[in-house]
Amino acid sequence: MILIAGPCVLESRDNVMKIAEALMPYYKDCTKDFYFKASFDKANRTSLDSFRGPGLDNGLKMLQEVKEQFGYKLLTDVHDYTQPKAVAEVVDVLQIPAFLSRQTDLLVESAKTNAIVNIKKGQFLAPQAMEHSVAKVLKTRGFDGEVNYENSKKYGVWLTERGSSFGYGNLVVDMRGLKTMREFAPVIFDATHSVQQPASGGSVSGGDSSLVPYLARGASAVGVDGFFFETHFDPTIALSDGANMIKLNDLEKLIKEIDKIRVIVE
Repeated sequence: MILIAGPCVLESRDNVMKIAEALMPYYKDCTKDFYFKASFDKANRTSLDSFRGPGLDNGLKMLQEVKEQFGYKLLTDVHDYTQPKAVAEVVDVLQIPAFLSRQTDLLVESAKTNAIVNIKKGQFLAPQAMEHSVAKVLKTRGFDGEVNYENSKKYGVWLTERGSSFGYGNLVVDMRGLKTMREFAPVIFDATHSVQQPASGGSVSGGDSSLVPYLARGASAVGVDGFFFETHFDPTIALSDGANMIKLNDLEKLIKEIDKIRVIVE
Protein backbone atom coordinates (compact mmCIF):
# COMPACT_ATOMS: atom_id res chain seq x y z
CA MET A 1 0.00 0.00 0.00
CA ILE A 2 1.29 3.42 -0.99
CA LEU A 3 1.02 5.84 1.94
CA ILE A 4 1.55 9.57 1.43
CA ALA A 5 1.48 11.68 4.59
CA GLY A 6 2.75 14.95 5.93
CA PRO A 7 1.75 18.58 6.46
CA CYS A 8 -0.01 20.54 3.74
CA VAL A 9 2.78 23.10 3.50
CA LEU A 10 6.32 23.37 4.80
CA GLU A 11 5.97 25.41 7.96
CA SER A 12 8.81 26.13 10.39
CA ARG A 13 11.73 23.71 10.38
CA ASP A 14 10.84 22.58 13.92
CA ASN A 15 7.25 21.78 12.97
CA VAL A 16 8.26 19.91 9.81
CA MET A 17 10.85 17.80 11.59
CA LYS A 18 8.45 17.04 14.45
CA ILE A 19 5.82 15.79 12.02
CA ALA A 20 8.38 13.86 9.96
CA GLU A 21 9.74 12.10 13.05
CA ALA A 22 6.24 11.07 14.13
CA LEU A 23 5.69 9.35 10.77
CA MET A 24 8.71 7.05 11.13
CA PRO A 25 6.62 3.96 12.08
CA TYR A 26 5.00 3.99 8.62
CA TYR A 27 8.37 4.20 6.91
CA LYS A 28 9.50 1.16 8.91
CA ASP A 29 6.32 -0.78 8.14
CA CYS A 30 7.24 -3.29 5.43
CA THR A 31 3.62 -3.36 4.21
CA LYS A 32 3.75 0.36 3.29
CA ASP A 33 5.48 2.23 0.48
CA PHE A 34 5.83 5.49 2.40
CA TYR A 35 6.26 9.02 1.00
CA PHE A 36 6.61 12.17 3.07
CA LYS A 37 4.51 14.99 1.60
CA ALA A 38 4.79 18.74 2.04
CA SER A 39 4.47 21.67 -0.36
CA PHE A 40 7.14 24.34 -0.77
CA ASP A 41 4.48 26.66 -2.20
CA LYS A 42 0.71 26.70 -2.07
CA ALA A 43 0.06 28.68 -5.22
CA ASN A 44 -3.74 28.43 -5.09
CA ARG A 45 -4.57 29.84 -1.64
CA THR A 46 -7.94 31.58 -1.38
CA SER A 47 -6.49 34.86 -0.12
CA LEU A 48 -3.41 36.82 -1.11
CA ASP A 49 -2.63 37.14 2.61
CA SER A 50 -2.58 33.37 3.27
CA PHE A 51 0.71 31.61 4.01
CA ARG A 52 2.13 30.01 0.88
CA GLY A 53 5.31 28.37 2.13
CA PRO A 54 9.06 28.97 2.07
CA GLY A 55 9.35 29.00 -1.71
CA LEU A 56 11.26 26.80 -4.13
CA ASP A 57 14.87 27.17 -2.98
CA ASN A 58 14.33 27.15 0.78
CA GLY A 59 11.63 24.52 0.47
CA LEU A 60 13.85 22.12 -1.43
CA LYS A 61 16.58 22.58 1.18
CA MET A 62 14.11 21.67 3.91
CA LEU A 63 12.86 18.63 1.99
CA GLN A 64 16.44 17.52 1.36
CA GLU A 65 17.08 17.71 5.10
CA VAL A 66 14.05 15.52 5.77
CA LYS A 67 15.33 12.99 3.24
CA GLU A 68 18.83 12.94 4.70
CA GLN A 69 17.72 12.73 8.33
CA PHE A 70 14.92 10.18 7.99
CA GLY A 71 15.57 8.41 4.69
CA TYR A 72 12.07 9.11 3.41
CA LYS A 73 11.00 9.23 -0.20
CA LEU A 74 9.43 12.61 -0.89
CA LEU A 75 6.41 14.03 -2.73
CA THR A 76 5.71 17.69 -3.42
CA ASP A 77 3.65 19.86 -5.76
CA VAL A 78 4.91 21.63 -8.85
CA HIS A 79 2.98 24.56 -10.26
CA ASP A 80 4.52 25.62 -13.55
CA TYR A 81 6.72 24.16 -16.27
CA THR A 82 9.91 25.81 -14.95
CA GLN A 83 9.89 23.82 -11.70
CA PRO A 84 9.91 20.05 -12.39
CA LYS A 85 13.56 19.68 -13.41
CA ALA A 86 14.95 21.27 -10.24
CA VAL A 87 12.36 19.73 -7.93
CA ALA A 88 12.94 16.21 -9.29
CA GLU A 89 16.57 16.43 -8.20
CA VAL A 90 15.30 16.26 -4.60
CA VAL A 91 11.92 14.53 -4.57
CA ASP A 92 10.74 11.15 -5.82
CA VAL A 93 7.21 12.12 -6.85
CA LEU A 94 6.10 15.28 -8.64
CA GLN A 95 2.50 16.05 -7.83
CA ILE A 96 0.32 17.91 -10.31
CA PRO A 97 -2.28 19.97 -8.38
CA ALA A 98 -5.90 19.25 -9.22
CA PHE A 99 -6.51 22.70 -10.72
CA LEU A 100 -3.59 22.09 -13.09
CA SER A 101 -4.36 18.51 -14.10
CA ARG A 102 -4.87 19.50 -17.75
CA GLN A 103 -1.88 21.85 -18.04
CA THR A 104 0.04 20.25 -20.89
CA ASP A 105 3.34 22.10 -20.42
CA LEU A 106 3.46 21.19 -16.73
CA LEU A 107 2.65 17.53 -17.42
CA VAL A 108 5.20 17.28 -20.23
CA GLU A 109 8.04 18.88 -18.26
CA SER A 110 7.27 16.66 -15.27
CA ALA A 111 7.29 13.62 -17.54
CA LYS A 112 10.77 14.54 -18.78
CA THR A 113 12.19 13.89 -15.29
CA ASN A 114 12.84 10.52 -13.66
CA ALA A 115 10.27 11.17 -10.94
CA ILE A 116 6.90 9.48 -10.60
CA VAL A 117 4.16 11.87 -11.75
CA ASN A 118 1.10 11.93 -9.51
CA ILE A 119 -1.79 13.73 -11.19
CA LYS A 120 -4.59 14.89 -8.92
CA LYS A 121 -7.96 14.74 -10.66
CA GLY A 122 -9.44 18.17 -11.21
CA GLN A 123 -12.51 18.82 -9.08
CA PHE A 124 -14.20 19.81 -12.34
CA LEU A 125 -13.28 16.71 -14.37
CA ALA A 126 -15.00 13.39 -14.89
CA PRO A 127 -12.89 10.39 -13.85
CA GLN A 128 -12.69 9.07 -17.42
CA ALA A 129 -11.24 12.39 -18.61
CA MET A 130 -8.06 11.67 -16.66
CA GLU A 131 -7.06 9.14 -19.31
CA HIS A 132 -5.89 12.05 -21.45
CA SER A 133 -3.70 13.56 -18.74
CA VAL A 134 -2.09 10.18 -18.20
CA ALA A 135 -1.52 9.82 -21.95
CA LYS A 136 0.38 13.12 -22.04
CA VAL A 137 2.89 11.75 -19.55
CA LEU A 138 3.16 8.33 -21.18
CA LYS A 139 3.71 9.77 -24.66
CA THR A 140 6.35 12.17 -23.38
CA ARG A 141 8.13 9.19 -21.82
CA GLY A 142 8.19 7.42 -25.15
CA PHE A 143 5.18 5.12 -24.77
CA ASP A 144 2.39 5.50 -27.32
CA GLY A 145 0.44 2.33 -26.62
CA GLU A 146 -2.68 1.61 -24.61
CA VAL A 147 -3.31 3.79 -21.58
CA ASN A 148 -3.94 1.24 -18.88
CA TYR A 149 -3.05 0.39 -15.29
CA GLU A 150 0.01 -1.75 -16.02
CA ASN A 151 1.57 0.64 -18.52
CA SER A 152 1.06 3.62 -16.23
CA LYS A 153 2.58 1.73 -13.34
CA LYS A 154 5.57 0.76 -15.46
CA TYR A 155 6.15 4.34 -16.65
CA GLY A 156 5.57 5.98 -13.27
CA VAL A 157 2.17 7.67 -13.50
CA TRP A 158 -0.37 7.79 -10.67
CA LEU A 159 -3.80 9.37 -10.36
CA THR A 160 -5.23 10.83 -7.17
CA GLU A 161 -8.90 11.32 -6.31
CA ARG A 162 -9.62 14.38 -4.13
CA GLY A 163 -13.34 14.93 -4.58
CA SER A 164 -15.53 16.66 -7.16
CA SER A 165 -17.20 20.05 -6.94
CA PHE A 166 -20.77 19.81 -5.69
CA GLY A 167 -22.40 23.19 -5.87
CA TYR A 168 -20.46 25.99 -4.22
CA GLY A 169 -18.00 25.38 -1.40
CA ASN A 170 -18.48 21.65 -1.20
CA LEU A 171 -16.95 18.43 -2.55
CA VAL A 172 -18.27 14.90 -2.87
CA VAL A 173 -16.53 11.65 -3.74
CA ASP A 174 -18.06 9.36 -6.32
CA MET A 175 -16.56 6.01 -5.38
CA ARG A 176 -17.30 4.71 -8.87
CA GLY A 177 -14.60 7.05 -10.12
CA LEU A 178 -11.94 5.13 -8.21
CA LYS A 179 -12.67 2.05 -10.28
CA THR A 180 -12.85 4.06 -13.50
CA MET A 181 -9.50 5.78 -12.99
CA ARG A 182 -7.84 2.55 -11.91
CA GLU A 183 -8.33 1.30 -15.45
CA PHE A 184 -5.84 3.99 -16.54
CA ALA A 185 -3.33 4.10 -13.66
CA PRO A 186 -2.63 3.24 -10.02
CA VAL A 187 -5.02 5.31 -7.89
CA ILE A 188 -4.36 7.14 -4.64
CA PHE A 189 -7.26 8.32 -2.50
CA ASP A 190 -6.72 11.72 -0.92
CA ALA A 191 -9.02 11.41 2.06
CA THR A 192 -8.23 14.76 3.65
CA HIS A 193 -8.69 17.06 0.65
CA SER A 194 -11.89 15.19 -0.17
CA VAL A 195 -13.53 16.68 2.94
CA GLN A 196 -12.35 20.21 2.14
CA GLN A 197 -14.94 22.94 1.72
CA PRO A 198 -13.30 25.31 -0.77
CA ALA A 199 -13.37 29.01 0.15
CA SER A 200 -16.17 28.34 2.65
CA GLY A 201 -14.39 30.04 5.54
CA GLY A 202 -14.36 33.53 4.09
CA SER A 203 -10.73 34.10 3.12
CA VAL A 204 -9.77 30.45 3.71
CA SER A 205 -11.10 27.01 2.85
CA GLY A 206 -12.98 25.07 5.46
CA GLY A 207 -13.42 21.35 5.91
CA ASP A 208 -14.77 18.58 8.12
CA SER A 209 -12.00 16.25 9.21
CA SER A 210 -14.47 14.06 11.13
CA LEU A 211 -15.52 12.59 7.78
CA VAL A 212 -12.01 11.49 6.78
CA PRO A 213 -12.21 8.00 8.34
CA TYR A 214 -15.53 7.22 6.66
CA LEU A 215 -14.32 8.11 3.18
CA ALA A 216 -10.98 6.37 3.69
CA ARG A 217 -12.69 3.15 4.78
CA GLY A 218 -15.04 3.37 1.80
CA ALA A 219 -12.17 3.81 -0.66
CA SER A 220 -10.37 0.90 0.92
CA ALA A 221 -13.43 -1.29 0.34
CA VAL A 222 -13.65 -0.21 -3.32
CA GLY A 223 -9.95 -0.93 -3.82
CA VAL A 224 -7.18 1.62 -4.36
CA ASP A 225 -3.40 1.48 -4.49
CA GLY A 226 -2.74 3.95 -1.73
CA PHE A 227 -3.85 6.78 0.51
CA PHE A 228 -2.94 10.43 0.97
CA PHE A 229 -3.38 12.05 4.38
CA GLU A 230 -2.40 15.55 5.32
CA THR A 231 -1.54 15.37 8.99
CA HIS A 232 -0.26 17.57 11.80
CA PHE A 233 0.41 17.28 15.52
CA ASP A 234 -2.07 20.16 15.99
CA PRO A 235 -4.26 20.96 12.97
CA THR A 236 -5.66 24.03 14.74
CA ILE A 237 -2.32 25.81 14.27
CA ALA A 238 -1.54 24.43 10.80
CA LEU A 239 -0.78 27.19 8.31
CA SER A 240 -2.82 25.58 5.52
CA ASP A 241 -5.76 23.15 5.35
CA GLY A 242 -5.99 22.60 9.09
CA ALA A 243 -9.77 22.11 8.95
CA ASN A 244 -9.50 18.91 6.91
CA MET A 245 -6.28 17.47 8.37
CA ILE A 246 -6.15 14.39 10.53
CA LYS A 247 -4.25 14.52 13.81
CA LEU A 248 -1.07 12.49 13.97
CA ASN A 249 -2.42 10.71 17.03
CA ASP A 250 -5.49 9.56 15.09
CA LEU A 251 -3.64 8.34 12.01
CA GLU A 252 -2.49 5.00 13.43
CA LYS A 253 -6.01 3.84 14.28
CA LEU A 254 -7.33 4.79 10.85
CA ILE A 255 -4.54 3.03 8.97
CA LYS A 256 -5.11 -0.13 11.01
CA GLU A 257 -8.78 -0.02 9.98
CA ILE A 258 -7.81 0.46 6.34
CA ASP A 259 -5.41 -2.47 6.51
CA LYS A 260 -8.12 -4.76 7.87
CA ILE A 261 -10.49 -3.83 5.04
CA ARG A 262 -7.77 -4.27 2.43
CA VAL A 263 -7.16 -7.82 3.64
CA ILE A 264 -10.84 -8.66 3.17
CA VAL A 265 -11.04 -7.06 -0.27
CA GLU A 266 -7.86 -8.65 -1.58
